[in-house]
Amino acid sequence: MSPTVRQDAYGTTPDGRAVHAWTLEATGGLRATVLTLGASLAALTAPAPRASPGPVVLGLPSLSVRTGDHPYLGPVVGRYANRIAHGRFTLDGTEHRVPVNDRGHALHGGPDGFHRRVWRAEPTADGTGVELSLHSPHGDMGFPGALDLTATYRLAGPGTLAVDYRAVTDRPTVVNPTNHAYFNLAGHGTVHDHLLEVSADHYLPVTTEGIPYGPPEPVAGTPFDFGRPVRLGGRIADGHPQVRAAGGLDHCWVLRAAGPGELRHAATLAEPSAGRRMEVWTTEPGVQVYTGNNLDGTLPGADGRPLPQHAGICLETQHLPDSPNRPEYPSTVLRPGRVFRSRTEFRFSTKN
Repeated sequence: MSPTVRQDAYGTTPDGRAVHAWTLEATGGLRATVLTLGASLAALTAPAPRASPGPVVLGLPSLSVRTGDHPYLGPVVGRYANRIAHGRFTLDGTEHRVPVNDRGHALHGGPDGFHRRVWRAEPTADGTGVELSLHSPHGDMGFPGALDLTATYRLAGPGTLAVDYRAVTDRPTVVNPTNHAYFNLAGHGTVHDHLLEVSADHYLPVTTEGIPYGPPEPVAGTPFDFGRPVRLGGRIADGHPQVRAAGGLDHCWVLRAAGPGELRHAATLAEPSAGRRMEVWTTEPGVQVYTGNNLDGTLPGADGRPLPQHAGICLETQHLPDSPNRPEYPSTVLRPGRVFRSRTEFRFSTKN
C-alpha cells in the first residue's frame, strides 16, 4: 500500500506567515510530520518490537515555541550547515562575511538562516512525500549568489525516510544543507543507553569554539572510535579533552570513501529497551554527531516535559565544517550551470 500524504494548517507566525504541516504515513507504523517553517522534521514515529509505535525525534509543543529561540530542533539548516570560522570566507578572490552567532563564528547559515524561513511545499509527483522549496537571494546572510534549494522528504520503502536536496545558483556560492533532527529511539529520557556505530576511521578535532584546527585524525585509541556499537553514556562522560570541552560529542566524523553520488553507511543507532534500530546512509562525506550537550531542561518537549541534557542525538550528514576556508577539505562551492544534489536515508528496523 502506498504512503499517504496530508497537508493541514498548523498556525501563523508572529509576523503573519502561514505555516502548514505535512504528514507522511506508511503501513508498518512509520509516520513523519514536516512543517513548512524551516522545512522541519517536527515529528517522527517508528514501530518497536518491545513497545508501541512512538516518537523517535525530539519535538516542540507549539508553533510559538518553535518560532522562538531553540537549538535547531528538526529544521533544514543552511545555507551552510555547521560553522564558518569568524563568519568569513574568500571565494574567487572576494571575501564574504556571514553574521556571527556562535562564539564569534557563523553557525548554520547565520542568525536568520533557512531554519527561520517559511518554505513553499507541494506533494511529490509520485505521492510518497513532500517537496519544499526556498529562494535565497544574492547577499542573503552575506552569501553570494541567488540560490534555489529544494528539500524533499519521502517514505522510500519499508521503514525508510529519505531526504533529498537539490540546489542551483546564478553565481558562485557555497552550499551545505543538512537536517538537524535530534533522535531518541526510546522516546523519552536521555540517549545515554543508546548504542552508536559510525563508519569512519578519522574525525576532526576542534577548538573550544568548535572550529577544526587541522587535518582529520585517526579515531583509533580515542573515545571517537565507534567502529563497533558503543554505549553513548560512557563516551559522553569520557575525560578526553575534546569531550570535556564540548560537554559530550559535537564533532564531525569523516566517512569512508564512496563514489560520487553513492550512498554510504554513516552510522547506526540502536536503543535496546524498545528494540528500535536506525541506520543512516548518505552521499555526504561527513556526519556531525552532536549529543544535545546544550539542552538544559529549560526547553519543553512535544509532551510539555523539559528536555534534559543529552535528551537526543543529532546525526547531521554534511560536508565538513569550515570547508570554505579549508581547500584541503571536499569543496562546497556551487557554480552556475551545476546542480548540487545530496541524499540521506534514515532506515528503521526492529532487528537487534
